[in-house]
Amino acid sequence: MKRFRSRPAVPEVGDRTHFAHGLNFYKLFWVFFIACFLGVVLETVFCWVASGHLTNRTGLVYGPFNLVYGFGAVLMTVCLRRFAQKRDLDIFLAGMALGGAYEYACSWLQEKMFGTISWDYSQMPFNLGGRINLLYCFFWGILALVWVKELYPRISNWIETHVPKTIGVSLTWVLVVFMLVNMVMSAGAVWRLGQRYENVPATNPVAVFFDEHFPNERMARIYPSMMHVE
Repeated sequence: MKRFRSRPAVPEVGDRTHFAHGLNFYKLFWVFFIACFLGVVLETVFCWVASGHLTNRTGLVYGPFNLVYGFGAVLMTVCLRRFAQKRDLDIFLAGMALGGAYEYACSWLQEKMFGTISWDYSQMPFNLGGRINLLYCFFWGILALVWVKELYPRISNWIETHVPKTIGVSLTWVLVVFMLVNMVMSAGAVWRLGQRYENVPATNPVAVFFDEHFPNERMARIYPSMMHVE
């Protein structure tokens, strides 16, 4: 395996003229927000190259964002950042284990909460319940290595040098509210979609709202890979 040159570790306490110095809530939120977007871009390109077709890979109803990548980036940052000076193999193996466990948990939670799944690896070798498989765990290991050695240091430095302190805090909270609303609306739309699969009628204003604004046709465009679990 090619060895990555370690970039200088980002200090826990950085330049305090920056609103997101070191590792704090603001830094982690911006990592989350950027990764939500970049994940969609990378997965869209990957699927296009692999299948020759462009498909929507978003995970929220508003904007090109996917929570799996956002929370995954935060998880890797918090858990693997201290491994930056370790051997590449150590980071790779830790990333395989962490990414595999995380992907399994995401699939399990989606099924239990909404009765749907967004991926199924049952037809691939070395899979576990169709939720994860060895090949994608391998990809998680590579992603972890690239993230720890290259991407996170660059993104962290960009956040600290390009997001002005004067507006950084206010802008962060505007984006926090936007993402929370986006997540609530997305969860409600998927919840109601699951009810429609079960032929549950809309008996309250909330259900009626989601039926009117997020009908099956629109949900199929937003989540083309989502499947209902019988």
